[in-house]
Amino acid sequence: MKIFSNIRLLLISLWLGASVFFIGVAQTAFAVLPERELAGAIVGRTLAILNYSGLVIALILLAMTLIGQKHVNKLWLWIERFALVILAAACAVGQFVIAWWLLLVRQEMNKPLEQVAADDPLRIQFNALHQYSEWVLLSGMVAALIVFFIIANRQPAAAKKDNVVDFDFQDQFKI
Repeated sequence: MKIFSNIRLLLISLWLGASVFFIGVAQTAFAVLPERELAGAIVGRTLAILNYSGLVIALILLAMTLIGQKHVNKLWLWIERFALVILAAACAVGQFVIAWWLLLVRQEMNKPLEQVAADDPLRIQFNALHQYSEWVLLSGMVAALIVFFIIANRQPAAAKKDNVVDFDFQDQFKI
């Protein structure tokens, strides 16, 4: 089932590429845009797209590990599945937990982030949540990279030979 491997490799590569591109977009948005609030809005929306797509791709790939995997090394298959669960969890936590908390903290501030004092408890909480968001995204990217290398280097397990005689043509027909 080489086609499934190729499709799976394409999907995980697309998400990995998008996540690397997101890092560049985030840095560029804060460097170029005149207002940090505007840059934060762009980064937040882009991160939501990345998290939703990562969750969907991880679940699709996890379901695809159940198709045509009978001649695959079981240890690597379970490592791949575990990494896909980590990717899905990272995207879900990033979107449905951390992003939600960040939104609540931002609403409590009632003013732009740069106007909030560095020692304000809300600013400290926002900075901590932002750091968690970075760590969660990084863990998802590492899990996706592991999945990429497992799929790319997959060697089918040796199929059992049932009463099959190996015939070496070169040995039998020496000239």
